[in-house]
Amino acid sequence: MGFTEHHYPTQDGLSLYYRCYGSGDEVVICLPGLTRNSKDFHEIATHLSTRYRVLSLDIRGRGQSEWDTDWRNYHPATYINDTWSLLDQLEISNFIMIGTSLGGLLSMIMAYQQPKRVRAVILNDAGPEADPAGYTRILASFDQQTVVNDWQEAIRQCKRTYEAALPDMPMDFWSEFVRKNHREGEDGQPELDIDPKIGEAIRKGDLSRIAGIQVDPWAAFNAVTMPCLVLRGELSDILSPEIVERMTLVKPDLINAVIPDRGHAPLLNEPESLLAVDTFLQRLSSG
Repeated sequence: MGFTEHHYPTQDGLSLYYRCYGSGDEVVICLPGLTRNSKDFHEIATHLSTRYRVLSLDIRGRGQSEWDTDWRNYHPATYINDTWSLLDQLEISNFIMIGTSLGGLLSMIMAYQQPKRVRAVILNDAGPEADPAGYTRILASFDQQTVVNDWQEAIRQCKRTYEAALPDMPMDFWSEFVRKNHREGEDGQPELDIDPKIGEAIRKGDLSRIAGIQVDPWAAFNAVTMPCLVLRGELSDILSPEIVERMTLVKPDLINAVIPDRGHAPLLNEPESLLAVDTFLQRLSSG
């Protein structure tokens, strides 16, 4: 299988899921995007597992982690506390972070909160700002999801949702892709593998406050003093070239790579993604 499966308790009593690839003292933490889960990192986690212990997490309300009864807990502050809780329970004092989209935002804030513990940050199509057009698209996607009767319908719907970001992919790819973020419901029909209340949290919650304190994502990024790599999908409608340019002005030593024929977000199994990550980590080890 290539990984072991685990659950851990949060401070408020939920049971959350994570996968562990490889072993050793050097640790990589993988945090997924808003509606995604630990399965998205399988290829890169397997790739890195010969050199690192890689932990890939299901954020609460996703995948095999428990759902929260209070939608207000679907918030970056809670996700960050959950992640610190796992790291503390495993007594991990130093680690590298890979964050896709929302996971990238969480990574920046965690680096801001405890910079001595975060050795390096890899942002997958994520930054301190999102292009308004892409953010609007993501919000609309919650309302555009329709009930599907079988897996073939789920595959077609998933392809319509993501094909602009993942062009020219064969149907067998979409069949595998849809099973990464869908499950079989009680009625036997496929459904998204997330708590529907996450959409409510996005629409109603105040995402700009962490632990009751107003957070400026650019200020958090400015505090990312450790080495940082940003991967931007060439077709991304979330992370624009202008945002990356501003990030470079804030952090002149920022390393960035453009992943061709990818929108939001690269799959991290592309040769260009793997090369960029490997080169970055090799420089980190040799430094």
